[in-house]
Amino acid sequence: MKMPVLFIGHGSPMNAITDNEWSRGFKALGRALPTPKAILAISAHWWGPGTHLTGNESPDTIHDFGGFPPELFAVQYPAKGAPGLAQRIASMLPRADVSLGWGLDHGTWSVLTHLAPAADVPVLQLSLDQRATPEEHLALGARLAPLREDDVLIIGSGNLTHNLRHAFASWRQGIQATPDWAGRFDAEAQRTLEQHDGQALAKLLDSDDGRLCHPTLEHFMPVLYAIGASDRRDTVTFPITGFDMASLSMRTVQFG
Repeated sequence: MKMPVLFIGHGSPMNAITDNEWSRGFKALGRALPTPKAILAISAHWWGPGTHLTGNESPDTIHDFGGFPPELFAVQYPAKGAPGLAQRIASMLPRADVSLGWGLDHGTWSVLTHLAPAADVPVLQLSLDQRATPEEHLALGARLAPLREDDVLIIGSGNLTHNLRHAFASWRQGIQATPDWAGRFDAEAQRTLEQHDGQALAKLLDSDDGRLCHPTLEHFMPVLYAIGASDRRDTVTFPITGFDMASLSMRTVQFG
């Protein structure tokens, strides 16, 4: 039996320490998943030149944000790493290497604190090469697919819509209504995901709605890894849906 593949809308890092509909959704999803031998996370927050894998024996919990309460900075996610698996995955990808200069950023641990709270499964991260095209990210995801046969849980972590300027303005003004452009993009992404159409999903970024939803691209790219690693025979479900801060899609996708 192959491991499922996930894309998780991680939202605010505060979801790690807040009891809300999103954190409860992450907990419920974790209870429903099979136990993997390892977790490979592709987080929006490791975005830079090159394709790298964490090779740490005990990866640090990275608090890659500012302006949040001390309780959030106190969170630690003490999962072990998987250096051997990192080397294997690097050999599966073109021009990839293993790095000791990163750990687990909040795109990974803010979700895993609920999905796998015991931190007893090894975790490693794969970076996002900011120079690669969406289609190239999709192709890298496809290269990861064999890991599913070896009980590796692949998790892309980002958000299907991510215009933070709009989200924070809505939050400050108490606006809860989702704008049409965010709703349309989320719905069109759902349609392409249900059809297993990774190429069409990647091209959504070229639309007017896509440019509004993603002024920068890093939060969209992890979903391309998830659909790339999926199989057309996988069932597609959406364990979590809805918007936070008016325009931030929290849609979670499960393949298989």
